[in-house]
Amino acid sequence: MASNPVLSSPNGARLSKALDQLDFMVSMDIYLNETSRHADVILPGLSPLEDMHYDVAFPQFSWRNHARYSQPVFAPAEGQPPEWETLLKLAAIASGKGGPEADAKLIDDDNFAGDVKRLFGEHAGAVLQATAGLRGPDRLLELALRSGPYGDQFGLKPEGLNLAKVKAAPGGIDLGELAPRIPEALRTPSGQIELAPPSLLDDLKRPAQDLARAVPQMVIVGRRDVRSNNSWMHNLPLLAKGPFRCTALIHPVDARRLGLANGAMARIANGSRSIEAQVQISEDMMPGVVSLPHGWGHGLPGARLALAAERPGVNLNALLDENWRDPLSGNAVLSGVPVEMSAAG
Repeated sequence: MASNPVLSSPNGARLSKALDQLDFMVSMDIYLNETSRHADVILPGLSPLEDMHYDVAFPQFSWRNHARYSQPVFAPAEGQPPEWETLLKLAAIASGKGGPEADAKLIDDDNFAGDVKRLFGEHAGAVLQATAGLRGPDRLLELALRSGPYGDQFGLKPEGLNLAKVKAAPGGIDLGELAPRIPEALRTPSGQIELAPPSLLDDLKRPAQDLARAVPQMVIVGRRDVRSNNSWMHNLPLLAKGPFRCTALIHPVDARRLGLANGAMARIANGSRSIEAQVQISEDMMPGVVSLPHGWGHGLPGARLALAAERPGVNLNALLDENWRDPLSGNAVLSGVPVEMSAAG
């Protein structure tokens, strides 16, 4: 759903082949991109400007608490259902509990009622009555806001928040400085901040061994440009205009050592995997490091990203090994990978 892992995951070529072997694949997207080109069915989604938005993830990084609801800027096309209705119908089809004729609103009502009964027990009836008339994300927001630390607690704290108050403040509501939540928020066995848990201490042996190894002549790291943060942004005229951004940044020392000129093409290889990228010499780079941005490589057949295809760039992740993972987090290794670099051709 609105993601593009064929470009954004290591060894997207392998993933692409796997997607072709699926019995059935459905995507929900506003683009036919490098991933959704494999789908049997592509369901149209709403543009970000046609849907409501409430920040949930990024306020966790804010320096002040706040609540902000953004209304849709444009009305969706006639007959286009909200995203949540489409997803509920897909869930009904996949679970065998309904077909495309399933009533998404009734499914939403049933799911919500079940959640409320689990969360509020004997007070569930009152909560359901207090949230009557709302559905989908708005109803979930109403529940979260009113029962949260700043909420009106369904009338017990009249000065508190509810969805109507947040909607009435287009610029958002400032809830003040962050409040300390330690130690009650901790879930560690000791009830304290564990700066040196055994898992981290045991893993120190691994980087210690790395320090004893020879330093590779060149490693590659990724980067993100503010105007091309993700692959879909390369197909928007306002963001795609300007200088070409899919360049291999290297330090002048490395450029001289490798015989590379600004604007020339270079071959970057990791074993049998290789790509060719345009060189950009920069004093900002550390010697021995080359940087390529994330989310490029729009030259694959079957995708219909006409603007992005005019300057397709190359895919950094095509160099990376999907079997390399950080042993503690399980995350893919996307940076610091040894590569060889030379003039193309």
